[in-house]
Amino acid sequence: MEHESGAVSRAKASLIFSMLAFGTIGIFVRYIPLPSGVIALTRGMIGTVFLLIVTFKRGPGVSWRGIGKNLFYLCLSGAFIGINWILLFEAYHYTTVATATLCYYMAPVFVTLSAPFVFKERLTKKKMFCVAVALVGMIFVSGIWHTGLSGTGELRGVFYGIGAAVFYASVILLNKKIRDISDYDKTMTQLAAASVVLLPYTVLTERASVMAVTPVVVILLAVVGILHTGISYTLYFGSMKDLEAQTIAIFSYIDPIMAVLLSAVFLREPLGVGGIVGAILVLGAALISELPENNGKQEERHEENI
Repeated sequence: MEHESGAVSRAKASLIFSMLAFGTIGIFVRYIPLPSGVIALTRGMIGTVFLLIVTFKRGPGVSWRGIGKNLFYLCLSGAFIGINWILLFEAYHYTTVATATLCYYMAPVFVTLSAPFVFKERLTKKKMFCVAVALVGMIFVSGIWHTGLSGTGELRGVFYGIGAAVFYASVILLNKKIRDISDYDKTMTQLAAASVVLLPYTVLTERASVMAVTPVVVILLAVVGILHTGISYTLYFGSMKDLEAQTIAIFSYIDPIMAVLLSAVFLREPLGVGGIVGAILVLGAALISELPENNGKQEERHEENI
């Protein structure tokens, strides 16, 4: 019993660390003067190599049979992860880190709206209420209610963030179709697929200046690839086997809260009263929508970070 309790405590510590790390990625990306595609590609490649090393160190290595069985959904979800990263990093450049992160956390709302069509799940009154509250919260976060459509750059960032949420929601839905494969093999393959998709896109569309690649930029890219992708994903997925899904869902909200606080402290990006109200509505609605219904049925949630 004591051993089991210790395992749960370690799992919670790993989960908290990974969520804290995910919450800081916007700060690092903001200080990398490279196109979003270049940052996303570097993140995917470094993360893939790191997880490959971890997979072989943990045991028998890669399960090619499990990968082959789920290859289509792994590649498709990996491509969506790559697009999701580009849109999220673009959002960081056009709006505040806090606003971009809150837009990103509309993903659970999109999953809720899609589930009745994709999985024939019933859209309950509680879910519908949470969707409505989150949408109202997003209006507050976007600032449209007091600036109208004049803040073009800000709105562009909001739309990029919402677009990232759409692709993130698509990854969550696709993950429900992936079976009989370890979390490490799945994530490693998805990151590799994301890198394959991002490579031609980056080469053809992005023009990174060699002058921008300074030692500091290299260090920041390494941190994003190793800490925010390799290590954080390893800790995140490693914690899942010892924690309940509801615990994972609740702890995941450390990520946006951390992002909002850090953007205010380090980037001087306060949300304002409207933004704070919107943040409470969006995060509160997303969290409540993931809590079990009265009949005890619990939603299953799979996350890939971003």
